[in-house]
Amino acid sequence: MKKYLISGVFIAGTFLSYAQEHQLVKKWETDTLLKVPESVLYDADNKVLYVTNIDGQPWEKDNKGSVGKVGLDGSIITVDWVSGFQAPKGMALYKNNLYVADVDKVGIIDIKKGVLSQTIPVEGALALNDITVDKKGVLYVSDSKNKKVHRIENGQVTLWLDNLKGPNGVLVKGKDLFVLDAGGLYKVEKDKSLTKLAEGMEGGTDGVEHVKGNEYLVSCWAGSIWYVNGDGTKQNLLDTREQKINTADIGYDAKNRIVYVPTFWKNKIVAYELK
Repeated sequence: MKKYLISGVFIAGTFLSYAQEHQLVKKWETDTLLKVPESVLYDADNKVLYVTNIDGQPWEKDNKGSVGKVGLDGSIITVDWVSGFQAPKGMALYKNNLYVADVDKVGIIDIKKGVLSQTIPVEGALALNDITVDKKGVLYVSDSKNKKVHRIENGQVTLWLDNLKGPNGVLVKGKDLFVLDAGGLYKVEKDKSLTKLAEGMEGGTDGVEHVKGNEYLVSCWAGSIWYVNGDGTKQNLLDTREQKINTADIGYDAKNRIVYVPTFWKNKIVAYELK
C-alpha cells in the first residue's frame, strides 16, 4: 500500500512540476488611451509596437479604425498614427510595408512615411481577421465568418483554405503555415490538409506565436493564453475571464521573450515576460 502511495505522490509531484514549467510575469501596462485594441505586432528593427484600434464594434464599417504606435516601455507614442480603417485587426510586416486585415480588404501602410498607401480588396470577404507573411512576401489572411483563408501574392487574391469551422490566427514559420480554428492549432500540409497539433483551447482561439522548436503561444479572445508543447499538451499561462479582460491577437518578442497582450474593451496593452 505504501509503495503505491509513494508512487502516486511522485507522479503527482512530477505532473505539478511539469504544469508549472512556464509562466507569464507582468512587466508593464499602457494607459487606457487605446481604442479597442485588437492586435499587437512587434517591430524589432524600429523598436516599436504597432497596435490596431477598432474604435467601435468589432465588425462595423464606420471608418473610425486606426493603427497606433506604442513604445517598448509601454509609453503610448501615438494612438491614431495611421487612420482610414474600418475595424482593423491582425497585422504582418514585410520590409517597409505593414499589412492590416480590415473586414473586407487588406490595408498597406508605408511605415517610413506613416501613410495608408494601398488597399487590396478581398471579394466576398466578411470578416478578415488575422494575417501573416512568408519570406517572399506572400500573405495569408483568415476570414472568420466565411470560414476561409485567402492567399495574396503580388496583390492577387486566391482562396487557399475553405470549409473551416471558425479560423482566426494564422502564422507562417519557415515554409509551414499554421492556423487556429475553433479551439485547435493546426499545421497546413502541402496538400492543404490539416494536421492537429493541439485542441481544447476554448474562448475563441485568436493569436498564435512561435516560441521555439514545435512550441507555440496561443491566445483566446475571451481571456486566456496557452503554451502549446511539441507533443500537443498545453499549459494555461493566463486566465483573466473572470475579470472580463480579453486577450486578443498577441504579439511576441522572441529574443527577449516578451508577450504583448491587447485587452480589447479595456483599451490597453499589457506586457509579460515568458519564463
